[in-house]
Amino acid sequence: MAEVRYQLSAEAAEFYESTFVPALFAAWARRLVDTVEVTPGHAVLDVACGTGVVARTAADMAGDVGTVVGVDLNEAMLAVARRIRPDLRWQHGDACALPFGDASFDLVLSQAGLMFFGDRAAALREMGRVAGVRGRVAVQVPGRLSASPGYRALADVVARHAGREALDLLGAYFAVGEPDLLIHLIDAAGLRVEVFDTWLGATRLSSVDTFLAVELLPLADRLDRGIRDRIVEDCHTALAPFVDAAGAIAAPIEVHLVVARRR
Repeated sequence: MAEVRYQLSAEAAEFYESTFVPALFAAWARRLVDTVEVTPGHAVLDVACGTGVVARTAADMAGDVGTVVGVDLNEAMLAVARRIRPDLRWQHGDACALPFGDASFDLVLSQAGLMFFGDRAAALREMGRVAGVRGRVAVQVPGRLSASPGYRALADVVARHAGREALDLLGAYFAVGEPDLLIHLIDAAGLRVEVFDTWLGATRLSSVDTFLAVELLPLADRLDRGIRDRIVEDCHTALAPFVDAAGAIAAPIEVHLVVARRR
């Protein structure tokens, strides 16, 4: 199977960059790049790069003597990436059939993408192929919904008002969050785990209403106004433990960061 074909609009891609990246993914990217210790001269591939936060962070470390490439299926995401960093190489491509030769990169990174790939083991095999036996593959994904208090609170409210189908849509983000499943996928791809780090991050936004505007986007076409209003009302109570005195929210989310090599 090929990578899941999420084709966002230009407006949605800009919203992703302006909202999701500072709220969540910029901090993830820094941790990912620091863990693999990108250094000047490294050749780095960012798989399912989105608007490019991992590639940009890696490029700051790899320097002018390094090479950083971002690959993604979504042209709108790539357009934003090109606008922000026109000096980097951005390429359209499928994670399950990467358009690069064997052992082309020292480091192959992928953040918040594995759960959306149509064939996850195939995508990991491709990452291992282009990293070669001397390179490393590093994948960072949301962990378990049950271990992510902010999102568990949201999921409980959604399930109560909108039912199982709506909950499954929200839960797709955590689809590879069970450690045993993640390790099995990496093993099935012919990779050997060197680092498995689990940490607790947070989605930081200015208010509960902003958080819900972001996180309920997958359900936008599935909720009538009355159900959505009840979800929002109950979430103000359910998410209160994660709101500070100024009204800003930091919703905790478990994250797994795995570094592996080809066996």
